[in-house]
Amino acid sequence: MYLVGAGPGDPGCLTLRGRECLGRADLVVYDYLANPELLRFAPAAAERIFAGKHGAGPHLLEQDAINALLVAAARAGKTVVRLKGGDPLVFGRGGEEVEALAAAGLRFEIVPGVTSALAVPAYAGIPVTHRDWVSGLTVLTGHEAPGKRTPRVRWELVATAGNTIVLLMGVTQLRANLSALLAAGLDPETPAAAIRCGSTPRQRVVRAGAGTLAAAVEQGKLRPPVTVVIGDVVRLRDTMEWFERRPLFGRRVLVTRTREQAGALTALLAEAGAEVIECPAIRLAGPESLEDLDRALARLDAYDWIVLTSVNGVERLFARLEESGRDVRALHRARIAAIGPETARALARYHIRADLVPDDFRAEGLLARLTAEDLRGKRFLLPRAAGARAILPDQLRAAGAVVDEVVTYRSLVPDESVALLAGALAEAPLDLLTFTSSSTVTSFLTLLDRVDPRQGRARVAAARVACIGPITAATAAEQGLRTDIVPTSYTVPALVAAIVDHFAGAAADVGQEVS
Repeated sequence: MYLVGAGPGDPGCLTLRGRECLGRADLVVYDYLANPELLRFAPAAAERIFAGKHGAGPHLLEQDAINALLVAAARAGKTVVRLKGGDPLVFGRGGEEVEALAAAGLRFEIVPGVTSALAVPAYAGIPVTHRDWVSGLTVLTGHEAPGKRTPRVRWELVATAGNTIVLLMGVTQLRANLSALLAAGLDPETPAAAIRCGSTPRQRVVRAGAGTLAAAVEQGKLRPPVTVVIGDVVRLRDTMEWFERRPLFGRRVLVTRTREQAGALTALLAEAGAEVIECPAIRLAGPESLEDLDRALARLDAYDWIVLTSVNGVERLFARLEESGRDVRALHRARIAAIGPETARALARYHIRADLVPDDFRAEGLLARLTAEDLRGKRFLLPRAAGARAILPDQLRAAGAVVDEVVTYRSLVPDESVALLAGALAEAPLDLLTFTSSSTVTSFLTLLDRVDPRQGRARVAAARVACIGPITAATAAEQGLRTDIVPTSYTVPALVAAIVDHFAGAAADVGQEVS
């Protein structure tokens, strides 16, 4: 049994030990403040139970029920991870859960997390200590439990200690807590800040004096989770603010790539500050029949060229080659062409260096390079997706080549993405749709029609559209979508750079400070 701190919200704040524990879990019980993105580190077969525990609303599971669930699962021999926001023993009731496990005679490990009391102010550009300003820190819960065994907060000591004060989970009691501090002697002009959803792309900061912060929070309509910082160090935000200055901060960006391939794009967008919603518009499946592919693999010695037009084509080709009991040595005779650098890198993972990579990462670029030599009688193998553009095989045949085009995979619409897209659209408007292939465009529109057949397109009409290249953009145009962003180089890093350039200087609605 592992009690794991999930950190303040940014998945990057999960500790290495926490990730290790998630990786071996049979059951993960997680809270409202634990970022659900962390669940991807658990095995696919692991059971996931949401325990709720939202301070501003009803609990999905009461604490006694959570304790009983953990004990029962651990007794059944399951590897259990209890995933709690921040640090599990800082106002998280983790101590009660550990007591229940200890009383049941069960083994457990406590994995500390990055507490919101320190991390959230840091993400807002507020150091909780500074040698020139303050040397102490007082961390309080803003919502004490009724019937507490120990005395309640000694506000007179907190107000006059001269420390930075951090209140966690205190937005619903903020006015009462601030009134108590002011009555105990805190200067109402003391700088203060309330930080909502700290360390996430939804971070929002409200600043005011301690005497007026409660009114400012109410006016700004801040809802939990909110961390409050009170002290002179709040002034340093003017110099140290960094998180909200990232170029895509507050932008909601939809990524339509397959879940297996979305990682690189998601990471780059998140690094630039975007709130990334992964909604795979396609999932890959094998061909309806492997007969043509197996026939081609059986006579690889007959080909002069093997042309790969996607990373997926590379992966599927070599997977089938391995399943047939062979390896890369079977390709020793043919020259290999890759449509672009990402496909070439996929080949390199199999220790194959592409003989040809065009400067123009399209079928047209490949054709320009290939047809520069005499192709009459040359045999080509094109292992690629079902429904791919016909220009490449057609033009090669027109140049006199013999072309075997075989399907290595199909792109299907994932049923589970319907709920993902519906949830994303219901939560807030999308700022950007990203497409990395023609199939992601057409499949996304199919998903959209399934979510809302009548108003689906209207619900994304205000979103900008980014396409990885002109072919994808042309498909978008054919489907009635206006493309706003196309990079000059058709790669994921170039796409993100073009997105950043497009939004440069345009302020997002999220994250703007109220003071």
